[in-house]
This record gives sequence, C-alpha cells and structure tokens, in this order.
Amino acid sequence: MIVAAALCPAPPLLVRELTGADLVAADLRTACLDAVAELMAADPEVIAVAGAAEQTRTWDGASSLDLALFAPTARVRSRADRSPGLPSALGVGAWLLGQAGYTGARILQSVGGDEPAGRCAGIGTGLAGSRARVSLLVMADGSARRGLKAPGHLDERSAGFDAGVERAVRTGRLDALLSLDQDLARDLMATGRPAWQVLAGAVAGRRVTSEIRYAGDPFGVAYLVASLRVPPDQP
Repeated sequence: MIVAAALCPAPPLLVRELTGADLVAADLRTACLDAVAELMAADPEVIAVAGAAEQTRTWDGASSLDLALFAPTARVRSRADRSPGLPSALGVGAWLLGQAGYTGARILQSVGGDEPAGRCAGIGTGLAGSRARVSLLVMADGSARRGLKAPGHLDERSAGFDAGVERAVRTGRLDALLSLDQDLARDLMATGRPAWQVLAGAVAGRRVTSEIRYAGDPFGVAYLVASLRVPPDQP
C-alpha cells in the first residue's frame, strides 16, 4: 500500500557531480531532496522509483546512475559497476535517494514511453501492492517546448498541457492524469507522461492531498516537484 508519494523531474543537472562548483538549479534540487526526505519519514518498507525509459522493466535495486553517460571523464557508478547503467530518470531518482541518506530497500521500475495509460496504471497498482508500506518516487518531466530556447522550441499548447498536469497534482485528482493525450504529450516532448500515469494507478481510490514544492521552466522544460500525502484508509 502506498503510504507517501513524491513527484520530481529528472534532469541530470540535478546531480552535483555533473555541474561542478556551479550552483545550477539549487532551489530545484533542494525541493526534490525535501520531497524525498518526506518519503523516508513515512517509514516505508521500500521506496519504489518509477520513470520513463525506452522499455518497461524492473532494474536491480542496487544500481545507480552512470555519470559517464553525461560526462565521459566522470567516475563510473561505484555500487554497480558490472550492471547495466540505469535509464536517466531512474538514475537521477536513485541519486536523490542516496543524497537524502536512504539506505533501505528499493524498487526501480522503468516504463516505456509508448505504454498506454491502462498499462501504466497497472504498473502503479503492482508497485502499490508490492509491500504493506510503500513510498513512491515518480521521476517525470513536463513539456520541453516552453519557450523559444527550449529543447523543442516553442509550442503554445505546452502551457495548457502542463497547467492541467499541475492542477491534477495540486488538487489530488490524479485520475485526471490517465486522460492525458498520449500523442500530444509526445508532440510536446513531455517524457513524464507514462510515469505520471503510474502514479495515478498507484494511488487509485485513495484520498490524496499535495504540497507543490516547485513549479517552473527555467530551461524551457516544465519541472514540477510535489509531496503527495496519502492518509490511512478509514474503516
């Protein structure tokens, strides 16, 4: 059962080792670490990390981000040098857990970018039922077409799309995420779409309140950080 959830974006720039001494996105990183700390405070048996990738699969929970994917001269991951490198979203999520001091059990679940909403929701249901107490960390970026200098240049549809996602999270109406237009999400380069729908499936039928810790698009990509509180079911 999900006892707490958090939503964070997954840009590699969150990882200090990749930005050097420059305090790049310090406020975004702080918001993410605060959200992860709240997941830990819920006393979970396991923290599950979900993020979009090329394929749907479960990864070794001890795996970590391969920094060399982004900086060839960086030191390669230390805990899992012999294992395949994690997809970026899961790797950044694993890095956040390490930075927050989490040493407990992990489930690392990638979700293919073409998975339909129903399949994504089913994955979320499976994660929720994996233990009696599960905290869920969802790594998901919004549209990457928020301005003229954005990775995908400007698409005027992006503002409304991202506002709809934020509204669903802010109000706790996460079932609305299951109705996101998959083709529009692809057009807007909103790679977090399948991970948001995993979240919706994981908390389906539960009362959810939220705290938005960060919302912005400093690099032309929509980033949303939120803590989602899931009170115990009442008899």
